[in-house]
Amino acid sequence: MRNKKSVLLAVFALIIYLLAQQGEDLARSLPEKSSGNNRILQTAFTKKQSDLQVEGRGVVRKILPDDLKGLRHQKFILQVNPGQTVLVAHNIDMAPRLNGLKKGDMVSFYGEYEWNERGGVIHWTHHSPDSGHISGWLKYNGRIYQ
Repeated sequence: MRNKKSVLLAVFALIIYLLAQQGEDLARSLPEKSSGNNRILQTAFTKKQSDLQVEGRGVVRKILPDDLKGLRHQKFILQVNPGQTVLVAHNIDMAPRLNGLKKGDMVSFYGEYEWNERGGVIHWTHHSPDSGHISGWLKYNGRIYQ
């Protein structure tokens, strides 16, 4: 009986340890509220600013259906700050799609921020075909998409 209790306690301790480790890993993957680039996003949201060229990163919170009207866009929501998400609208007629993207993945970006009450939108995450706009990009799994 004593051995069963010891084994159960050891298993329970291992489960607690693994859950705590998973929480620490997730906390490390979330951009900090005070991180430089993401702080700019937070300020832009608070001040309702738009048309800002921004760089940052975030954790994928939701994959949305592609927008297939007009120019096609891959859409997903990134958690960029503890209290802020942004919609990424990535033009897949101008740049490659991020294949295999899933909830929990980290994505870095450089694009134009547009304010909205839900946190904002990042677009122009692709090359500029006529140099009339600053080129943007997405970085996912070590690859740059532009």
